[in-house]
Amino acid sequence: MARRRQAVTIKHVAADAGVSLQTVSRVINNEPNVRPAMKEKVQASIDKLGYVPSIAAQRMSGSRSYLILALNDRERTIADWRERSGTDWVDQMLLGGMLTCAEHGYRMMVELVDTHNDHVERELSATIAALQPDGVILTPPHSENRLITGLLAKQNIPFARIGSLEPGPGIRMSMDDEGAAAMATEHLIGLGHSRIGFIAGPDEYSLSGWRVDGWARAMHKAGLEVDGLCAQGDFGFESGLAAARKLLTSANRPTAIIASNDQMALATLEVARELQLEVPRDLSLISFDNTPVVRFTRPPLTAVDQPIAATISRAAELLINPARERPPSDPINVRSSLVVRASTSPPAGG
Repeated sequence: MARRRQAVTIKHVAADAGVSLQTVSRVINNEPNVRPAMKEKVQASIDKLGYVPSIAAQRMSGSRSYLILALNDRERTIADWRERSGTDWVDQMLLGGMLTCAEHGYRMMVELVDTHNDHVERELSATIAALQPDGVILTPPHSENRLITGLLAKQNIPFARIGSLEPGPGIRMSMDDEGAAAMATEHLIGLGHSRIGFIAGPDEYSLSGWRVDGWARAMHKAGLEVDGLCAQGDFGFESGLAAARKLLTSANRPTAIIASNDQMALATLEVARELQLEVPRDLSLISFDNTPVVRFTRPPLTAVDQPIAATISRAAELLINPARERPPSDPINVRSSLVVRASTSPPAGG
C-alpha cells in the first residue's frame, strides 16, 4: 500500500536511502558539500516516497530559515481588502516574491504591521523571533520607518527597502517613480496638452514627492507652467474627489490630469462626470498603479504600470543570494511602463 504523501518525513527518506538526517538535509538545502552519487541516492528516495521538504526540515542545518518575510502596511491593506476596491499590490508582491523564493527552495510570508503603532518595535521583534527570517522586504511606508530599519540592522537581518532611497542600511530600491511621472507627462505633452494637472499622494511617502518632481521636471523641460496645477490627496477616493474638484473648477482648468494612484484617478473620473466633462474629449486622464479596475472604467484608463512583482522578485533574489550577488551600494531602479488606453487624446481644438 502506497504511503500517504503527508505522512512522509525526512526520517523516512533517510532510512530509505540509508543515510543520516544531516545528509538528507544537505541535499534538500542544495548545499555544495554533497557528492553527486549521494545526492542522486537521496533524491531517488525523495521521488519514490513523494516527500515534500518542509521548512522545519530545511532548517535542520541551522544556518538558514529559508523564509523571506515581507512587511506591508496593516491599516491600508485591511481597508483595501474590506472595501474590495480592486487594488492588487499584495497580489503582485506574492506573484513576484513567492515564485522567486520557490525557485530557491524558500518560502515568502507577508505580515501586516502598523507603522504608526508606538509598539512597532515590540511587534516586529516578536514576529522576527517566531519566524527567524533570512531576509525582510519592507514596502512603503515601513521602508522609511527608522524604528523598523534600525531594529533589522541591529539584529543583522538583511533587508530591502522598497520606495526608499535615503542613505542607510538595507538595499535601496524604487520603481522609478520620478521617471514614470515624467513619462506620463511627456505622453500628454506629445498629444498637445499644455495645462497638465497633477494629484499628489501624501507626504509620508517619499515616492509622492518623486512623482511630483517627475511631473514638474517634464513640464519645465517643455517650457510649461505648473503653478496652480498640483493638488494633494492621501491615496484615498474621497481625497481624490476634493483634489479633482479643486483642479477642475479653477478659472483656467487643466485639460489633462495625472493622478498618483488608481483610487484618486477613479475619483477624478467621477468629478469629470459631475462637471459634464467628457473623458478624453474634455479631459485626458492618466493613473498610477494600473490595478485591474482601470481596464473596466468608461473609458479604460491610461496608466503607469508599476513593476511590483519584478521589484519584489529582485529584492528576494538579492536577499537569498548575498554571496553570489553582492547587494549594490547604489539604489536599484526597476523601470515602470505606460499602458495607453482610451482616456488620453489630443485636447479639444488642439
